[in-house]
Amino acid sequence: MKLSVVIPVYNEKAFLRDVVRRVEATDYDKEILLIDDCSTDGTQEILAEYKHREGFRVLYHSRNQGKGAALRTGFTHATVDIIIIQDADLEYDPKDYGAPLEPILDGRADVVYGSRFLGGPHRVMFYWHYVGNKLLTTLSNMFTNLNLTDMETGYKVFSKKVIDSITLKCNRFGFEPEITNKIAKKISGSTRSRSRTADGTIQKVKKLPGRMEWRLCGSSSNSGSSIDATRNLSGRFGLPCQSRFQVGSKVSPQKSQVMSSGKTT
Repeated sequence: MKLSVVIPVYNEKAFLRDVVRRVEATDYDKEILLIDDCSTDGTQEILAEYKHREGFRVLYHSRNQGKGAALRTGFTHATVDIIIIQDADLEYDPKDYGAPLEPILDGRADVVYGSRFLGGPHRVMFYWHYVGNKLLTTLSNMFTNLNLTDMETGYKVFSKKVIDSITLKCNRFGFEPEITNKIAKKISGSTRSRSRTADGTIQKVKKLPGRMEWRLCGSSSNSGSSIDATRNLSGRFGLPCQSRFQVGSKVSPQKSQVMSSGKTT
């Protein structure tokens, strides 16, 4: 099964060649989609090197719109069955793709979330970044009835049928709670009608560990250092989509849980 690796890029001149090299080195049949969100630091000149290479698609935004908008552009142009998000700042190592892909490839899950807080060795986060992350995840869980431990993780994998079945609107880091909320609605629909498996209804979601590399908080626009409240949650939380919460870099490995049609094992 072929893989679409969607890489949102904004001012990542220092890391871009390295992340592309590591993604290329993974042992998967894949297409690599690089979406530039109007970079100004020389990133676009590097992207031009990949424009005509086989297996690459380089897409450009004419103005800066945010990570969520870049991901939507990538999802729209993805052509294969599985989509994985790869941050351009190397916060997540492509050599670890095997873990999140396995439950999708063997049919145990349609969506995989990494988590930095499910045990195992991990690197230290700034305390208040950790608190902010847990607060937002808890709020998300309250309104989605999920039991995620790290809603904001950048390590997310989806089957294309899931992405095609939902409409995303938030342009910036509000992508994280927005897509989580809409996936939760799909799970809820599946719970109410267990026989309804077509048209993108999600049967299983899996959370599992991912390997992360430390980056100083705020060193990248795509590092997750600020999360927008989404329009999808704003009606529930009373917050506009542009409201921002400061949270920390993504820094620690994780374990796994499976949610299947409302049942957790």
